[in-house]
Amino acid sequence: MKYYSTNHQAPVATLHDAVEQGLAPDRGLYMPEQIRQLSEEFYLHIGKLSFQEIAFEVAKAFFGDDVDEASLKQIVYDTLTFDTPVVKVDDNIYTLELFHGPTFAFKDVGARFMARLLQYFIRKDREHTGDNRIVNVLVATSGDTGSAVANGFLGVDGIHVYVLYPKGKVSKIQESQFTTLGRNITAIEVDGVFDDCQALVKSAFMDRNLTSHMILTSANSINVARFLPQAFYYFNAYAQLKQMGALKSKLTVCVPSGNFGNITAGLFAKKMGLPIDHFIAANNANDVFYNYLQTGIYTPMASKQTLANAMDVGAPSNFARIIDLYGDYNAITRDISGATYADNRIRETMKQCFKENGYILDPHGACGYQALREQLPADSVGVFLETAHPAKFKEKVDAIIGTDITIPERLQAFMRGKKQSIGMVNDFKAFKDYLLKQPQE
Repeated sequence: MKYYSTNHQAPVATLHDAVEQGLAPDRGLYMPEQIRQLSEEFYLHIGKLSFQEIAFEVAKAFFGDDVDEASLKQIVYDTLTFDTPVVKVDDNIYTLELFHGPTFAFKDVGARFMARLLQYFIRKDREHTGDNRIVNVLVATSGDTGSAVANGFLGVDGIHVYVLYPKGKVSKIQESQFTTLGRNITAIEVDGVFDDCQALVKSAFMDRNLTSHMILTSANSINVARFLPQAFYYFNAYAQLKQMGALKSKLTVCVPSGNFGNITAGLFAKKMGLPIDHFIAANNANDVFYNYLQTGIYTPMASKQTLANAMDVGAPSNFARIIDLYGDYNAITRDISGATYADNRIRETMKQCFKENGYILDPHGACGYQALREQLPADSVGVFLETAHPAKFKEKVDAIIGTDITIPERLQAFMRGKKQSIGMVNDFKAFKDYLLKQPQE
C-alpha cells in the first residue's frame, strides 16, 4: 500500500516511510491510496469473532501488503490484551468503554499498535543495514495521548519518546502516567497550551537541520499507524451490538472529538463497509468543527481550557483527512453532525446521567452522551465512546456528582512515582537546541 499527502505536494510513501516520517514533507497528513471493503461474509459472522480476530481482518486490509501475515497477527494480538465492552446506559443508548487498557484511555490501542509496528520496521532495517540509530518519537499531548504513547513505547529498543505537554493544563493523574516512567521516555513541560506543543512538534519535522541529524516521527494521531488501528473499536462495537441483539434499527455513533483522529478512524470503518448510518462529533467549547458544519467555513482558533481537557484543541489536525476523505462539504454533512457543550452543560449531564442511570461519565464521555440524547433519531440505536476512565479526572468528577471514585491500583501506582520532567519555554529554538544535544545511538 502506498500513502499520499493530504497536501498532494509530496511523493507517495511506503508504510515504513509514512510511519517513520509521521508528517509528510509538504506538512500534509498521510492517507492510504486505497480503502478496501471487507467481505459480506466477514460482516455476516462478525458477532461470533473475538476482538483480536476482528482487528486482524481489519489490519490486513490496511497493512497486509507491507507486513507479513504472521508478524501482523502477532502485532495485533500483542496490542489487544484487553477488551472494549459495550454497556447499556439509557434507552437505545449504549457506550463503548475504551478505558480498559494500560493507561485507562482509548489511545492505548493506537499507541501500542504503532510501537510494535515501528519496532518491526526497526528490526528489519537493522537486519539489512546494521543501522543502530535511534528513532525519536515526538508527541504533543493535551492529556491522554502522552500517557498512552509513553506506556505503549516504554522499554521498546531503538526508540526514544519525547512527550510535550502544556504546563498546568493536564490532570495530575494524567501527568503522572508519562512523567514518572524514565528509561526511554522524556517528558517536556511546555509553558503554553496544547496547540503550542503541537506547533513545536510540527516545526521539528520541517527543520532540515534536525531531520538530517536524527530520525523523527510522531505518535500523535497525525501518524497513520496511530490513528488507523482505532478503526478496530468501531468494528468491535458493531459485533457486540449484533451479538446482544441490539441492532434492530439504524446505528448512530457519537465520538467526543478533539484532534479528530478517533472519529476519522470511524469514518474509515464506514468506508470499509461497516454499517454505521451516521456520526456525531461532540465538541467541548472548542467548537471549530461544529462551526464548520454550520457554515462551511473552517476557522482554527486558539484552544480554550475546559473540563474535558483532552479535547482542548483549537486547530484539529485530522480535519485535513476528513476533507480529503470526502472532498465535499455537503458529503461531510450528510454523514456527520456536530454538537458543542460548555463546562456547565457537561457538569449537568454528568449529574443527570449518574442520578438517572447510575453511570459515571467522565467529562469527555459526557459530551458524547448528551449529543446522543439530543440528536438520536427515533429509528436508531446510539453508541457513544467513553474515552477515559472517570478516575483519571477524580477531583473533577467527585466534585460534580458527589461521589468518591475508587482509583484503580494501576493508576495509583503511577501516582506514587516520582515526577521527572524538563521545563521548556514555548520557543522552537530552545526545543531544537535541546534535541540536537541528545545521543542518537
